[in-house]
Amino acid sequence: MKPIAIDQLDQLPGKRLAENETFCFACHPEVACFNRCCRNLNLFLYPYDVLRLKTNLGLSADAFLEKHVDIVLRPGSFFPEVLLKMRENAEHTCPFLSAAGCAVYPDRPDTCRRFPIETGSVYDATRRTNRPIHFFRPPDFCQGRFETRTWTVDTWLADQQAAAHNEMTARWAEVRRLFLADPWAGQGPYGPKGKMAFMAAYNIERFRDFVFTSSFLKRFWVKREVVQRIQNHETELLQFSFAWIAYSVWGINSPLFRAK
Repeated sequence: MKPIAIDQLDQLPGKRLAENETFCFACHPEVACFNRCCRNLNLFLYPYDVLRLKTNLGLSADAFLEKHVDIVLRPGSFFPEVLLKMRENAEHTCPFLSAAGCAVYPDRPDTCRRFPIETGSVYDATRRTNRPIHFFRPPDFCQGRFETRTWTVDTWLADQQAAAHNEMTARWAEVRRLFLADPWAGQGPYGPKGKMAFMAAYNIERFRDFVFTSSFLKRFWVKREVVQRIQNHETELLQFSFAWIAYSVWGINSPLFRAK
């Protein structure tokens, strides 16, 4: 989910969708372009995407990151981006594309799940809130846009079972927005603090080790029920990691823990 300045909204590609505005779309094997969109992508992966994909594939986060992602730092950015690594073939296909379609479909990334909708967030600095904004933006070759089935953003995302991804992407967007300013005091994002933040976001097993095998629980008070939740549920642990990043990088306190 990309932060968008209000004065830039009308410059963005695609059709901006008003609340409850409808659009037509369907994707199925009978559509002539089926799977064509799964090629040569700059597909950004958010932390919850990595969690779901590595679990689906039976990989550790370390192994998934090593095998399936490129980590890049764009000019003017202060936190690395994680992109899905395409296959090294003529069409640069998605590594999870099979003859039958998406091989990781139940755990496909948020961007794939929303397609052909692209979502950003408008930040209200006065209220300190993010408001989602949606654009209908299928590629020119997409034949699914000529199908007759009608959706709103809400009905489409519900059909795609996107609620969990929506919530986690929105939570990550709140943290990611903080990195619009440089927090590293000259060390850069690959210094010790930056490496800790990246690990907390994208390597859930290493973050679990940090919480439970280091001195963390001796240095911070955490409610017993929170400890139980983050021990047993990786999604809960990932939410905890977002709070830790905000605290460790920016000094933003969280109700989930406090220094002893």
